Amino acid sequence: MRCVIAHFPFDLIKSEVEHSMSGITPEPVTGVSVTIDHRVYPVMQVGEVITRQNRRDFTAGEMRRALTRLGFTCHDAPPAASAPARQADEGALGW
Repeated sequence: MRCVIAHFPFDLIKSEVEHSMSGITPEPVTGVSVTIDHRVYPVMQVGEVITRQNRRDFTAGEMRRALTRLGFTCHDAPPAASAPARQADEGALGW
């Protein structure tokens, strides 16, 4: 499938993306993520690996659209910890 990421055209194939990510340890997920071969990766990490571009050059939205069109399942960012929960944690630590 042809897609444009950071103003550059890429011909991506689902099996090639899976192969590129095999052996890559997923980073902690803090934003939008994608499931590839039963592992959950940040879309920005996947984008960096498959495009060989710096993460500043493309957006999570661009990667999410491309990966979804390839048939991967993307997930929204996990909810941030609520303010009362953070305050409780800080109190337990003596801050």
